[in-house]
Parts: sequence; C-alpha cells; structure tokens
Amino acid sequence: MYSRKPQAVEIPEEMTDVWTCSNEGCNCWMRDNFAFDAEPECPSCRVPMARGTKMLPQLSNYTLDNKYAKKSVT
Repeated sequence: MYSRKPQAVEIPEEMTDVWTCSNEGCNCWMRDNFAFDAEPECPSCRVPMARGTKMLPQLSNYTLDNKYAKKSVT
C-alpha cells in the first residue's frame, strides 16, 4: 500500500583541484589527480587547460604516488 523511496545518502563534498579548459566554448574539466601530464591539454579541443578548484564529491582512490609517472618503454 504505502511505498516510499529510499532516502538518498548524502555524499560529502570537498574543494578539489581541477584542470578546466581555457576555451570559452568548451566545458571540459578533470580532477588534478587524474591528469597524466603536468600541464594537460583539453581532450576535446586540444587547448591548454588552466588550474582551478571545484566543489566535488570526495573520492577515496587518490593516486598521488604515481602522478606524472614516466611511461615504461618496452
């Protein structure tokens, strides 16, 4: 008879370092700890990205140890 939606779990958010596209018409961005280069370019329009911050949900898979790791040559 009565149906109730389960309550949404609140996900904590934090200020996160991100890279945003410097092109006015592009809205691409990526988290800083997921960037492969020290100064990445936009994957969509190939314009250099600018550093910034956004309020985003917390993630537990920080990979700061391998950041900008050199690719192995085989």
